[in-house]
Amino acid sequence: MASSNNAAGGTGPSTALAGPATGASGSAGVGSNGGPYSAAGWKQRQEQLALWRGRYERAEQIYASYRDATRYPYDSRPIAEHPDQVRPFAPIAEELKLRDANGDLVKGMRLRTSQERVFVGGAESVKFTVAVVDEDGKTLPMVVRKASAQSIPDSRAPIRVVQAVVAFSDDGAGADDTASDGSYAGRLTPATQGFAGYAGTIRLLVELAVDGQQGVAHFDVVYSPDVPATWAGVREALEAGSLNFYLKANVRQAGRYVVSGRVDDANGVPFALLQFNDEVAAGSREFKLQVFGALVLDKSPVFPLRLRDVDGFLLLPDKFPDRATMARQVGVVHTSANYARSRFSASEWNSEERLRYLTEYGKDADTARRQIEDLSGP
Repeated sequence: MASSNNAAGGTGPSTALAGPATGASGSAGVGSNGGPYSAAGWKQRQEQLALWRGRYERAEQIYASYRDATRYPYDSRPIAEHPDQVRPFAPIAEELKLRDANGDLVKGMRLRTSQERVFVGGAESVKFTVAVVDEDGKTLPMVVRKASAQSIPDSRAPIRVVQAVVAFSDDGAGADDTASDGSYAGRLTPATQGFAGYAGTIRLLVELAVDGQQGVAHFDVVYSPDVPATWAGVREALEAGSLNFYLKANVRQAGRYVVSGRVDDANGVPFALLQFNDEVAAGSREFKLQVFGALVLDKSPVFPLRLRDVDGFLLLPDKFPDRATMARQVGVVHTSANYARSRFSASEWNSEERLRYLTEYGKDADTARRQIEDLSGP
């Protein structure tokens, strides 16, 4: 492959795959002194040639794989590479064997649960659902006997335990969507249920009864009472052949922020995952999410593009919780203008690290190529 040799300063594997020279009989070669190789010498040369050909192929594969994997920057990627990020705000659903308070299995019954989110911040709330089904998946009548949330200390330091009752119902009101469907729903809002001054794990324990049997379900959320920054709109700009979305924010607490957004095309087809990860000072700031030009040209999304489902948090190193979350922006946050393909750049992304790796991988391929050329000659 000429690309790796060009990156390393080579001239291309012109004879890398050529066969070894053979004598008139086709079974012996010619030595460097003009004489024929011995049978043992010829066999050894063939083995070395096969070894270096294998090394050359591996080196070219590594070079090509790395080059292709780093064609776009790490923060502007095809969302197909991250299938778990396509619908980040979908409830977390589980189906497990039902257990009682002692951890023993309740035969013939399974527990179905859902949880809106794990990380909760500020005034946000989280919805939970609970249902019990038999082995055939049929919903069984049940009753929620008790549901309570409690702070779980994450250190040995004495911390006041906070407890709160969480109401579950199956009447189509409050958190429940459909009355009398056998699925009970409840909602926890930590800031208004006694956890406003607490940062850490909150465990919700739901005690239920079904067909004369007792069972339990538990959920964990991680709560941060302080909101480090608030959103303040979006602007876009086509710059240097790439489309940039600038998410405006009022940053209350300086530090390293991690922000993610998803982009769909005009037909609703998931297209890209965009990310921001950098230090940000307090004040009125912008988080830049870039739709890389080569990514647009390679994937040909239909314009206008739709930025949706944005989430962000302030990283808190060496702490638990390890983040303070910003409010989720659910659904379409911004719709771009229409742009012609000619306005986007086909240039690959580059960095000092990428060039360094490509150079080293190219050297490996060139070394193997030269060995093949030497062993293929007279």
